[in-house]
Amino acid sequence: MLKHIDHTYDARKVLPDHVKPVQLDNKRHFSQLLRETNRAFLPDSGTTATIKRVGFILPEHFSMMAFTAAVDALVTANLVHSEPLFNFSTYGIKANKVRSDLGIEISTDGALGEIKPAFMGGFDLLIVCGGYRCSMAENSVLSSVLKSAAKSETIFAGIWNGAIPLAYAGLMDDVRCALHPDNHAFMRERFQSVAVTDNTLEIGSKVVTSAGPASALEMMLQLIDRLQGRDIMRAIREILSCDQVAEQGSNKLNGNTDNPAMPQNLQDIIQLMRSNIEDPLGIDDLVACIGISRRQIERLFQNHLDTSPGRYYLELRITHARRLLIQSNASVTDVALACGFVTSSHFSNCFKDYFGFSPTHVRERYRNSLS
Repeated sequence: MLKHIDHTYDARKVLPDHVKPVQLDNKRHFSQLLRETNRAFLPDSGTTATIKRVGFILPEHFSMMAFTAAVDALVTANLVHSEPLFNFSTYGIKANKVRSDLGIEISTDGALGEIKPAFMGGFDLLIVCGGYRCSMAENSVLSSVLKSAAKSETIFAGIWNGAIPLAYAGLMDDVRCALHPDNHAFMRERFQSVAVTDNTLEIGSKVVTSAGPASALEMMLQLIDRLQGRDIMRAIREILSCDQVAEQGSNKLNGNTDNPAMPQNLQDIIQLMRSNIEDPLGIDDLVACIGISRRQIERLFQNHLDTSPGRYYLELRITHARRLLIQSNASVTDVALACGFVTSSHFSNCFKDYFGFSPTHVRERYRNSLS
């Protein structure tokens, strides 16, 4: 039976006797994995992000599933950052309303036939979202728009068979291309200079293509990494890829620490920590449960997570507290106790050190954002 221990964080409990605790300033920073989990609630870094413009070109019968996967990544990017990172617009080819493959008609921000082709060159990213029943014939208006935009620094992307309009515009010559298998024969016959591959995703410097809805999300994550940085991409992946089915067919939800590359001992320790949030375990308890030395545990955390066991445990508890605060009506005192803190004042101080605001303020700010 595990002994009851003091719930307050003490660096001395997770460091060997000969190592002095690191003296921290009043502001603490989450280690990488948990920083991604909490990014949407962290204070402004002080740097102003450049908003990237994204345009979606939607032919008749475009894949709604692929389109929403791509848009969801952009919307989530704006949610995990204190300031907007992307704005996006949608365009039909001939009309302001476009019918999707589901028979659902959506209103767009404009029709390409009513827009000067040079206008589209102002986008950082232009995406042609195809679909199973999209026409394979060239559309002169679309080709003109794409050719004009190609004179700028715009990045182009094709989803499903969205690469075919890019090929008509001459943007796919000698470029590796991913597209839906049903369209491989047509692309190879009609555009012999295009390097069609069997991959679900192809990332080029100027053109990015994906073969369908499932790969559309990954394509957007790669593009967001390029346009706004890896930290933003990882934060989005943490939110949107939690139910991604692994190759071995596992149907277990993925967490940000569910990395099969991590040593099994480290995975076991983290799982122990997750399972003991209200009554945190001491380092000696972890040693007894896992069967390896204190020093080995410290090395695992330092080598793979770039932090100490105690610091990581505290971050898990603070993250758990943040979730309870915004998802329940429990008092700050009850949240503190549920996360292993002896007093609400100590909890509030730790919480503010990480998030820059008190627990009550974070809760109110989150609820105000929903209204």
